[in-house]
Amino acid sequence: MKSEKFATALLICAFFLCNAFPVKAKNDKDAEGRNFSLFTLHSSLHRLNEWRLPYPVYRFCTGDVDGDGQEDALVGVIKKTRFHREMGRRIFIFKLVDGKVRPLWLGSRLGATLVDFRFVDGCVRALETNGKGKYGVTDYRWNDFGMTFERFIIKNTDQETAIKYFDL
Repeated sequence: MKSEKFATALLICAFFLCNAFPVKAKNDKDAEGRNFSLFTLHSSLHRLNEWRLPYPVYRFCTGDVDGDGQEDALVGVIKKTRFHREMGRRIFIFKLVDGKVRPLWLGSRLGATLVDFRFVDGCVRALETNGKGKYGVTDYRWNDFGMTFERFIIKNTDQETAIKYFDL
């Protein structure tokens, strides 16, 4: 029941990832030049509970990342990190703990440079690039602390082919 409520709350968050306030600053466009807003992830179980995401959000989906039977929220954000000083796409994973939104993993990097991701068959499926014109699609699985390599779907290919495999 809690899992269903969280999943419902997260699905609502896809719309309700509520535009907390629009950004009208120097960095108000993502890598593709689209405008973005800042978002807040809310738990419907605790009305005052939220996790502010002060970054551009490019992807939102749900899935049971850690295999505990409860839906988790996967949020793609664009930001710098301590270990990767350039702006880039990152994955943040949140879960409900005692009805409160809490981070499970605030990832700085998977394998190669992240282009996009989805949750497929218990894995985070990542569309990645090496930055030299080659792309790949890779599955990552949860391993106690973070995401670990599961398998390549396709690697060292062009962007168009990689996107076809990513969209399967």
